[in-house]
Amino acid sequence: MTIKKTKDGEKLTVEIEGRIDTLTAPELDKELSGEYSGLNELVLDVSQVDYISSAGLRVLLLAQRTMNKQGKMTVTGANQDIIDIFEATGFDDILTLA
Repeated sequence: MTIKKTKDGEKLTVEIEGRIDTLTAPELDKELSGEYSGLNELVLDVSQVDYISSAGLRVLLLAQRTMNKQGKMTVTGANQDIIDIFEATGFDDILTLA
């Protein structure tokens, strides 16, 4: 998994490439948790993500909960496989998908 972050004022865009699974989810969590301060918008670009496990979903849930307190979070670029995972787990009702 590779992570590219672009900050523009109070907005952070995080581009993720690869798999978000048990091995990589802690890295994503660490990368995100160090950035929440001062943010009012978080955009997670998952257009290059080909798989997300329950560990990855947990990281997204924690990010969503944090951003609900201070702004908004949007998940963009999800392919049909990732959308199917979101729908099967009910995350399509929790996350803002674009």
